[in-house]
Amino acid sequence: MTPLILLADEKKSAAVTDWAARVGWLVGLALFVALVYWLMREGWKWRGTLQGDLPELPSAPDEPGAVRLTMSGRYHGSTTAGQWLDRIVAQGLGSRSRAELTLTDAGLAVVRPGASDFFIPAAALREALLGKGIAGKVLTEGGLLVVTWQHGDKLIDSGFRSDHAAEHAEWVGAINSMITTNSTEGAER
Repeated sequence: MTPLILLADEKKSAAVTDWAARVGWLVGLALFVALVYWLMREGWKWRGTLQGDLPELPSAPDEPGAVRLTMSGRYHGSTTAGQWLDRIVAQGLGSRSRAELTLTDAGLAVVRPGASDFFIPAAALREALLGKGIAGKVLTEGGLLVVTWQHGDKLIDSGFRSDHAAEHAEWVGAINSMITTNSTEGAER
């Protein structure tokens, strides 16, 4: 019986955790996540390069005229008109941000803290409607103010969401009546 007792004393339990393997897996996972983020960043830069022909965005005029409406909310991005997944990233239009919108006789001023501001001249406005999604942001039906405008030779849809969604219908009416007024004045000339 003595040899059995000696055998039992010599047996050791296996290591509970293999730290080298665990650290290796964590380092591998961290490298994989870093690679995915790097590829996403490169894709964003490549999209901006492909859209490099987009002209410089206009800035607001010194005297924009009477203020028709103001709204604070979020800017959710811009896409090629009618293609709500074809995000435009050139000229800073791809950056989501807070936004202050001001509709005047001269057009629509979009002030974005932390991102580049832009201005849509009244003559460039084409349509305003209530939408439910744009470039990766999907909301309830009518939860998004979508403004279609001409910039260079490209039609662009820009999506905004007010802090008070009930304002969207008023904005659609005001922008569309402004477009109608501008088009009838242009036809009379």
